[in-house]
Amino acid sequence: MVLQLQGSLFDVADDVALRRPLAEARRTPLTEGAWIDLLPGWLAGSDLLFEALAQTVPWRAEQRHMYDNVVAVPRLLAFYGQDDEPPHPVLAAARDALSAHYAEELGEPFRTLGLCLYRDGRDSVAWHGDRLGRGAAENTMVAILSIGAPRPLLLRPRGGGAARVRQQLGHGDLLVMGGTCQRTWDHAVPKTSRPVGPRISIQFRPAGVG
Repeated sequence: MVLQLQGSLFDVADDVALRRPLAEARRTPLTEGAWIDLLPGWLAGSDLLFEALAQTVPWRAEQRHMYDNVVAVPRLLAFYGQDDEPPHPVLAAARDALSAHYAEELGEPFRTLGLCLYRDGRDSVAWHGDRLGRGAAENTMVAILSIGAPRPLLLRPRGGGAARVRQQLGHGDLLVMGGTCQRTWDHAVPKTSRPVGPRISIQFRPAGVG
């Protein structure tokens, strides 16, 4: 797979490592008990990690039924269950750090990794909440580590309306959605006609949340 990633001038590390403590994350309360934490530049060497994952992860294309048609999911996907080895050691370290930092609030560790590869501006994800499994009825957390070219992540209250939150995420940025966020808010990565490089989104979830 050949993807053209323009490296970040702010991420010129020689190795891949977590470089900022999670205690520095800035929390933004939303509504109905939802919140997000944001920590820009959590990961150093994010461009190196992007290149490694782009080449070694077994990416798959999926299809879904939409009305009477079968359409391609507009991004490539990969999933690592709780018994699978993450595709890079830093992702195991990130999962452990998130589990330790949010242990009291979450009450359980992060277990699974979901990866999405947005190849260009035509790839996207529509408005949704992670409400499969326990996320439909319980407060939970989903942590998203973004590497590659920045793309906007939008959030809005469930039920529609204009986006209330817009965050540009890429090059090692971390965003954590917690509280009631998956049940009461939706999030999306919209398509864009502007030239944009590839991005990988890495989602850390507790077991039974999807």
